[in-house]
Amino acid sequence: MSRSNQLGQLNEDLALTFLRDKGLTLLQRNYRSRLGEIDLIMQDSEHIVFVEVRFRSSNKFGGALFSVDQRKQAKLIKCAQQYIAHSSSQQSFRFDVIAISPTYGQHEIQWITNAFDEF
Repeated sequence: MSRSNQLGQLNEDLALTFLRDKGLTLLQRNYRSRLGEIDLIMQDSEHIVFVEVRFRSSNKFGGALFSVDQRKQAKLIKCAQQYIAHSSSQQSFRFDVIAISPTYGQHEIQWITNAFDEF
């Protein structure tokens, strides 16, 4: 496994632990389709939550949060639509972003709920 894949796995682990501590349940990790990948698919009391995990080692160019641009959002939405089409769930859904940045030797985690909407 490459260093960047290991780093991605580590940050997804951090995000998963964070979200579980907030009461969400993991439905699927690294959902892949021909349309893309969704890092985490979680369940809260009301929604299926599609989570994009982003890490940036610096805040140059806007940091982790700003790296989820409209092109990335469109890919996530299409991939989520495919997941929903193959799911029997009738629950509503939302898109969240977990942005992880290193801060003084620790990881700062920002959780943005309803980060963007389906177009």
